[in-house]
Amino acid sequence: MRFTKKAAVFGATAIVAALTLSACGGGSTDNNSSSGADAPYKVADNVSLSGSPTFDKVKGDGKITIGVKEDQPGLGFKDPATGEYSGFDIDTARWMAASLGLSADKITFQAIASANREQALVNGQIDLYIGTYSITDKRKAQIDFAGPYLVTGQALLVKKDNTTINSDKDLAGKTVCSATGSTPIQNIKDKYKETKTTEFDVYSKCVDALKNGQVDAVTTDQPILAGYAAQDPDNLKVVGEPFTTEKYGIGLKKGDGALRKFLNDVLTNGKNIWTKLYDNNLGKSGLKLEQPAVDNY
Repeated sequence: MRFTKKAAVFGATAIVAALTLSACGGGSTDNNSSSGADAPYKVADNVSLSGSPTFDKVKGDGKITIGVKEDQPGLGFKDPATGEYSGFDIDTARWMAASLGLSADKITFQAIASANREQALVNGQIDLYIGTYSITDKRKAQIDFAGPYLVTGQALLVKKDNTTINSDKDLAGKTVCSATGSTPIQNIKDKYKETKTTEFDVYSKCVDALKNGQVDAVTTDQPILAGYAAQDPDNLKVVGEPFTTEKYGIGLKKGDGALRKFLNDVLTNGKNIWTKLYDNNLGKSGLKLEQPAVDNY
């Protein structure tokens, strides 16, 4: 999956508009989820899913807890003024919940740091995790994934006046920041031995460190970086072509094959819904992505 520099710059200015679109579907509820009144899907009736302990729990409780990110504009973002959640990952979470028969007011979104996602699923703190969660073999040893529902790649965010970092080839001797437990920071450690690293629990702290001059660049996936650049286009920019391939999956408890198949079927049969959600959140950003096929492992 390749993106152009022009696309990244355009995305840095357009995701702000997309955020407004994704958040316009009704007011906040007690659990800070949108009513979903304008959603391109319906809440399913009389859902039957045998053999899934997660579904049995959710059905018995009449509610679902979904782990998300809340500091990634365009993907998973919580408005500090209203408490409203918005973004492509958030809308995908609402879609998956609706497919299980749960309306938006039955969803509790819970922000989970990157390093704590597997444990949150293992110990039942959350029922699903949908938040720029890259599918890796290491993670699949502890949990299962449905999807992928989006494929993207790792890029770089730098200060607007930075002329020394134009791609990943310019990272030697530089200090790069990313989230603890994320695949981007591990990739830098493994493949860019001459690059120094700094880690925080959330990407927004890396962006603050970049603005303060503590680090030279922030690295994670390109749509996330474009969202941060959109918040401060006079001071930040996305540079370079993506230099990894990241498959975003829906995290769920290990061994719940029935739920995994169910969610994969929802994704596979919902291409029109996926396109609508993508267009509402990221379509105007210049990042031209298509829905990927799910992995049937």
